[in-house]
Amino acid sequence: MPSPQQARAQASAITSGKTAPEVEAAPTSQLRELFDGPRLSPGQRRIAQYLIEHITEAAFLSITELADRVGVSQPSVTRFAGAVGFSGYPALRERLQSIALKALAGGPGEPDRANELQAAVDAELANLENLRRDFADPDRVIHIGRELSRSTPLTVLGLRIAESLAEYFGYAARRIHPDVRLVTRGGSVAYDALLQSREAGGSWVLAFAMPRHSHETLQAVRVAHRVGLKVALITDLALGALADEADVTFATGTGSRLVFDSYAAPNVMAAALLQAMTDADPERTQARLEKYEQVSDQHQFFVRD
Repeated sequence: MPSPQQARAQASAITSGKTAPEVEAAPTSQLRELFDGPRLSPGQRRIAQYLIEHITEAAFLSITELADRVGVSQPSVTRFAGAVGFSGYPALRERLQSIALKALAGGPGEPDRANELQAAVDAELANLENLRRDFADPDRVIHIGRELSRSTPLTVLGLRIAESLAEYFGYAARRIHPDVRLVTRGGSVAYDALLQSREAGGSWVLAFAMPRHSHETLQAVRVAHRVGLKVALITDLALGALADEADVTFATGTGSRLVFDSYAAPNVMAAALLQAMTDADPERTQARLEKYEQVSDQHQFFVRD
């Protein structure tokens, strides 16, 4: 009888394209897509981030009001509109208002009173719903999963608070990939590990970066590029220095209602990439899972439920 992991590997393959009815992306995802293409200056990134975080209000601000809210000049807002492909701020605001109005029209009614723990769960449900909409077209996940599967060795990087996400991904990836190398220390230790991975034939790094983003992570991503590795990044924002350095960024919301952030959506994103890796080489996946089951039975790794 196949293990639960083997059964899921066989039954849960990701199919390419939009097989379900077309679902419009979440407002935050639409904005990230709108702002993610051009290379923005630090001031322009501040404008973009303010719009992402306050779309339903910011879409109806005048250029003067928006500049005051963000703390930039009016010409900076005008230059930002041009940088993201609009003839001026009025054209940009028209696009923002269409996104905001759809968000307001499709939003929930008056929320029930909730305590702080319930509010934290509600925020994570919203993050997961945004991720669900992003998955309406899984082609990018499929493509990067295939690339990670082919990279031997595959390096997984997660420093400070992101270490737990990297540990999870690395533990699972070792069941289906022959050489997974986990990097959870920065500085020269990370440099050595990345250089050795590239010299051994590796081509990709999967990096996790969660708030507060560390200089060590940014430096490690830059080192990865310097030695010839490509970087796929799972983080909370599609804009900023880390996203600028990555070859591909998967931006997922994090829960920030409690003292310490929670990572429901980044965990699901990681699991989706693991699924895509299993789909990329099903014969290798099956062989490795079967071998692991034999070893685990032999050494009695697990309690029989």
